Formats: sequence, C-alpha cells, structure tokens
Amino acid sequence: MTRTYPLERYRNIGIIAHIDAGKTTTTERILFYTGRTHRIGSVDDGTTVTDWMEQERERGITIVSAAVSAEWKGFQINIIDTPGHIDFTAEVQRSLRVLDGGIVIFDAVQGVEPQSETVWRQADRYGVPRICFVNKKDRVGASYGHTIEMVRERLGANPIAIQLPIGSESSFIGVVDLIREKAIIWEDDLGKEPRETEIPVDMHPQVEQSRERMIEQVAETDDELTLKYLDGSEITEDELKAALRRAVIAGKATPVYCGSSLRNKGTQLLLDGVVDYMPSPQDVPPVKGIHPLID
Repeated sequence: MTRTYPLERYRNIGIIAHIDAGKTTTTERILFYTGRTHRIGSVDDGTTVTDWMEQERERGITIVSAAVSAEWKGFQINIIDTPGHIDFTAEVQRSLRVLDGGIVIFDAVQGVEPQSETVWRQADRYGVPRICFVNKKDRVGASYGHTIEMVRERLGANPIAIQLPIGSESSFIGVVDLIREKAIIWEDDLGKEPRETEIPVDMHPQVEQSRERMIEQVAETDDELTLKYLDGSEITEDELKAALRRAVIAGKATPVYCGSSLRNKGTQLLLDGVVDYMPSPQDVPPVKGIHPLID
C-alpha cells in the first residue's frame, strides 16, 4: 500500500483521559477542523463518529477503542479514541502498546482524576510521549494553573505551559501562545477561523513571567540551551520548539494546552502541537513483543 506522506509525516496518537473529560468531543472537533466530517457530532445526541456501538450512543460513553484518520498541514494523523471508564481499562492498555504518542485530556474543574492517574501510569509503563490538553475552560470553577500543579504533584510529571488562557469560565475567549508571543481569539460559534492578534495589554506582565518560566523549563532539558540561558543569550522560537520536541520524545517534558472542545476553542492549536511535538514512527523504538513459552 502506497503511503500518502513520507513516514516522518505520520503521527499515530491516542486520546486518553478520565471518563467525561472530553475525549470523544475533542476527537469530533479534530475530524471537523481537518475536513473529515462536515458537521460536528454530539455525545449527548449519539451522533459521534467514534462512538458507533448502540450501547455507547445510549449511555454517552466510549466502550471500545475506535481508530480514525485525519490530515493536518501536510501530516497524516491516525487517532485512537480510548474509553475513560475504569471498567474498560484493558482497551486503553491495548491501544497504548502500539501508539507513538498520546494526548491526555484533563477537566479544568476536576483536574487530575483517579482514571487520569491510571492511564498516565500505563503510558509511563509503555514509554508513550504525551502532550496535555486542559479542557472545559469555559466551565464555572475551571483553573488552568491548579490543573498543571496537580499534574506536577500527583503524576510526578514535568508539565510545561506553552499557552495562557485569555479569560476564564464564561469569559474564556482564547489563548496566548507563549512561544510565538501571539494571542489567538475564537470569535465565531464554530471556531473555524481563529483570529491571531496582539497580546492584551493587561496580560503583558503575566505573559512575560510565564514565558520566562517556560524558557527556563525547556532549557533545563537541553545542555546547549542551558548554557545559552545561563549566558543570557536569546533563545529563538525554532530552538525552543526543537528542544521541546526532543524533550517530549525522551519523556522529559509534557507541553500543556488549554481550551474548550464543546465550545469549539483550542482544537486547531492542539493539532499544531501534535505535528510539532509528537513523534513520528521513526522517532520511537519498535514495540517489544511477548513470546509465549513453548514446551
């Protein structure tokens, strides 16, 4: 079978999380924004692509893993949407064994939940590089910073915030890209055309502080960047992205994104993160098989 793209332009990823964190909702947005579907499916209405079983549509939960493919900016992204319920953990393990990378979704209100820990440990076990998506930023009580701290403390990870939310709860309208130092605003209901603009003036101090922290965290994962950072030399956007990609693939860091899948905010930038930081099949070691004992 002839490949559509060279192997380095493939991303084989899974979407993993606690139940109701928004895995299937996020998958539906990915399919919509990449042009694979022409309407957004709803978990509540039972019209999603990946929840195809009658029992899944009746209950509004994922029971078996489902694979879909999409194209984004010249890359082929193969996605497995996994169950979140603890009763179907075996499905998640089965998927993690063959994935090159993963998107871990967290509820911005609940933070790290019990099944979040379970799937994170499973990903650790199989050495799966990850990026995080703090979902449901539009809900009352949502906290981006608190969720990141929970990821650090409860999961023992090294989360690196590469975005800052603009507004919160009902006033959440967009994010600041800390690497490019640009604000991205979603203005239409479908979120198809995010507008890139300058960072709001009142956020400049927070952005400056957060960006400095981000650069420090990325530099700590790379010896050359550490020297540049200590010398006070400027670290370019390309150097930051290249070092962060190496750190993600090596399991040293986890970039953190935020948004609201249900409100159609944040998915396009998450796809950019998959392309920029998730490994291709060439970047990961082969899967280790298990040989049965023969008498």
